[in-house]
Amino acid sequence: MAHGNARLNIHGRTLLITRVIHDGRPLAHVARELGLSRQCAHRWVSRFRLEGAAGLVDRSSRPRSMPRRTPVEIEQRVLALRAQLRQGQDRIGPVAGVPARTVGAILRRHGVPRLSECDPLTGQIIRASKQTAVRYERSRPGELVHMDVKKLGRIPDGGGWRAHGRAAGDTAAHKKARIGFDYVHSIIDDHSRLAYSEIHPDEKGPTCAGFLARAAAYFAVHGIPRIEQVMTDNHFSYRLSHDVQAVLRTLGAKHVLIRPHCPWQNGKVERLNRTLQTEWAYRQVFPSNTARTNALAPFIEHYNTERHHTAINGTPLSRVLPT
Repeated sequence: MAHGNARLNIHGRTLLITRVIHDGRPLAHVARELGLSRQCAHRWVSRFRLEGAAGLVDRSSRPRSMPRRTPVEIEQRVLALRAQLRQGQDRIGPVAGVPARTVGAILRRHGVPRLSECDPLTGQIIRASKQTAVRYERSRPGELVHMDVKKLGRIPDGGGWRAHGRAAGDTAAHKKARIGFDYVHSIIDDHSRLAYSEIHPDEKGPTCAGFLARAAAYFAVHGIPRIEQVMTDNHFSYRLSHDVQAVLRTLGAKHVLIRPHCPWQNGKVERLNRTLQTEWAYRQVFPSNTARTNALAPFIEHYNTERHHTAINGTPLSRVLPT
């Protein structure tokens, strides 16, 4: 592939050499035919005469010297912090003492994969990421909230395979045991990113309705007195539940359903689900399911009041309450 700003690719350069050197035609005439300046044509002809066919290959645009490049010691510190903290450039920058953009450049230069492509516990690449081209944000808190459920496998007493290795999960006793799942119900405000989550044993309509009512009360205490719209996917517990519809009527909120099989339309709560996985559920090894459950509420408090949110350049609570 030719350089992005190149006038000719390899085929065009070969054609230039053939017409000028082998056919003996005037360089100015050939340059005009190919839409080149005479200086550019002279450059490719000179490279061919000096280096042969290898001279027609793109050269690196990297400068010979970069006196202002970040020292190697700092780059190694940034890479070590990324491996240790498994966080983005906005978190690593203050710790390493360099600007966030410099951290991003270092990570790209060394081919470090994005966090979304990696396992949150080991840091190994496990998936490819999909980016949404269209971004939006509602103008005021409560105008739109996103709601969803994330299913997590329960942790057996004494710890699961993350504590004892995958071999522990292959035993006959483990395969016979039906540990079950936790259903993490989450809701997030589109404007402020204020979030609220609870863990329940199912995702049935009455459970979703009760969660929505408590979430609305939580939002009211934290500066969002009214919810105008609630966006969910098309799961039957949202779409067909009379209990959910009753709560929506009580709140005076409109129910907005995303397009089927398009979860990125509910992207803010999907992103919250991923944050819950990487920074709460899988960030450390829990000895029991109760220990992980008890850690959820403190993390939500940290998420709303202390954790810096890159998209809003602050914490969610700072966008709700007056400063």
